[in-house]
Amino acid sequence: MTFSELFYYIGYSLDKRFKMKRQKRLPHPVISIGNITVGGTGKTPAAIAVAKEAKRRGFYPIILTRGYKGKAKGPCFVTPTLHNSDILTLLFGDEPVLMAERLKDVPVVKCADRYEGGMFAIENFKSQISNFKSQIIFILDDGFQHWRLYRDRDIVLIDGLNPFGNRKMLPLGPLREPLKELKRVEVFVVTKTKNEPLAEELKKINPSASAYFSEYKTVKIRNAEGKEFPVETLKDKKVYAFCGIANPESFKMTVKGFCGGIAGFKAYGDHHLYSQADILYLAERGKALNCDFLITTEKDMVKIKEFQNSDFKFHGDNILCMEIEFAADAAFFDEVFKNIP
Repeated sequence: MTFSELFYYIGYSLDKRFKMKRQKRLPHPVISIGNITVGGTGKTPAAIAVAKEAKRRGFYPIILTRGYKGKAKGPCFVTPTLHNSDILTLLFGDEPVLMAERLKDVPVVKCADRYEGGMFAIENFKSQISNFKSQIIFILDDGFQHWRLYRDRDIVLIDGLNPFGNRKMLPLGPLREPLKELKRVEVFVVTKTKNEPLAEELKKINPSASAYFSEYKTVKIRNAEGKEFPVETLKDKKVYAFCGIANPESFKMTVKGFCGGIAGFKAYGDHHLYSQADILYLAERGKALNCDFLITTEKDMVKIKEFQNSDFKFHGDNILCMEIEFAADAAFFDEVFKNIP
């Protein structure tokens, strides 16, 4: 362990110890979805899928999220209909807005302290809880390192293409914690590819945990107004792709699999907040390269909707996003909800 890693690890250990001593428990079950690395494992689609499955199984799911980079203070519901998209993402963060848009009937609560967010949700539903026929269940988004809140199940996603980077901790590598901390995981999910050697390594680290494989399927594409198109629309088309996510190369490869060719590609930093200058640049590049479409991710689309109505509009409805779904075997969901009252 280098000095930089040691310095980070000491701070991490002290923070964990302090918060674990003050850990609180919500009066309803909590399922955490997280990872051990910085970004890029697909937690948001997984949280959406688990929430949908919870509904299907008769639960009443509530998502608790910190809303990374969102400026709204204190606990609040993410309400995508109240403001323009640029104000929404500024208030709540891009991922909470995306979850709220995809899960119309599932409350999404933003709060840095997820216990406080959970109690806020319960307080707001107090008059209805006694009439609920469904069991409330909290889904903790990006919760593996959120020590303040007790959870009934820890699910950790591991990128099957690039599991642990250089296997060093921050700031020299992508690891948020030492790999030995995976011993507290109950369910592993290897994402993006069926990496059998990785699954075997995870079982060696934590023999008691279950391990499953998952993939991310592009189910449709749509424009800013929500109009949907089949993915075949991109076949033989020339596109300019852009994104502001933790793993831009993964998105680039996905686009390549559906279209005739990528004429250009622009990767911004993760959680990038777009400006009119950005959209103008992208539109001009698309036109200069004679592209049929500009294409981006769902997470990026929630931040650029309002620009579609500006003077910088590309060819009508030609800015599209790919709608991605987390897909795993039924056995994974059975494990997630096993013994959840």
